[in-house]
Amino acid sequence: MTEQHHRIALIPGDGIGAEVVPAARRVLDAVSERHGIGLTYTELDWSCERYLNEGAMMPDDGLERLGEHDAILLGAVGYPGVPDHVSLWGLLIPIRRHFRQYVNLRPIRVFEGVPSPLRDAAPGEVDFVIVRENVEGEYSQIGGRLHQGFPEEIAVQEAVFTRAGVTRILDYAFGLAARRGGYLTSATKSNGIVHTMPFWDELVAERAAVHPGVSWDQEHIDALAAKFVLQPARFDVVVGSNLFGDILSDLAAAVAGSIGIAPSANLNPERDFPSMFEPVHGSAPDIAGRGVANPLGTIWSAALMLDHLGHARAAADITDAITAVLAKSTVRTPDLGGSATTDEFTAALVETL
Repeated sequence: MTEQHHRIALIPGDGIGAEVVPAARRVLDAVSERHGIGLTYTELDWSCERYLNEGAMMPDDGLERLGEHDAILLGAVGYPGVPDHVSLWGLLIPIRRHFRQYVNLRPIRVFEGVPSPLRDAAPGEVDFVIVRENVEGEYSQIGGRLHQGFPEEIAVQEAVFTRAGVTRILDYAFGLAARRGGYLTSATKSNGIVHTMPFWDELVAERAAVHPGVSWDQEHIDALAAKFVLQPARFDVVVGSNLFGDILSDLAAAVAGSIGIAPSANLNPERDFPSMFEPVHGSAPDIAGRGVANPLGTIWSAALMLDHLGHARAAADITDAITAVLAKSTVRTPDLGGSATTDEFTAALVETL
């Protein structure tokens, strides 16, 4: 008997998104049947192809339609012929901001069977989470360009850090650290960025006082990037601004062995709006249509979605299956050194489930 029913919006998007989202759906269906979870899917063709055909990444009422769902599972956005700022600001970023998805959560693990390029990054030792501020910071819409085409052309981009925005992401990160290993690292650059980063640092110290059970430190972003490579096992929860969190999470995914396995969640923690789940990798147009894309990042993102919807055991079944397939089989997609297709890798996961 179905215990709970959820409406899921599927946006495969561009490139390999059309291959990895169906793979994640197969896994979701398998685990949901076991746990008595009802999922209803609405598949939406919002993409760069739609932009080229109709002049917009999504319809005018797109956000209203998404608001009728409990969660969103997205594949990838971006394709040659459509500038990245058009595709992102036409779909991904409006969703994040309209639905107040101010937490971008990006777990990082070194799995047994997926060798890290770092000799000291051992399975079971590297397991941390990057908490990225997701709706303000350096990725603001404030700014512009003047005197275009002339020698004195100017481009101005304003970073926006609000007390409310920084406080809520820090409280989420400190709370997460309290439930994990009790250690938080803040990414900063207050020795060079004179206004926003000292403000960030002051608020980190202020919120740390409210979370006395969590030990914490802060690192300048350049030094922190080096320590991700030199000491990846050191970290538990890393919190950073929109830009810093974005860059650090891709670096961390490379440390874990492949950006193809990295998941993310765009969360509205208050659950006033639907949250969105997506792999960190892009649309990979160079391999799109060949059936060899790694579906792991999307499948792990689907597990994060189930956990957010209140199905922690079902989510753990998925991550346990991922761990088992990687540790106990030789089934690998090409990015992990194997020859398995997307379908073959997904079938191995479903069989393990």
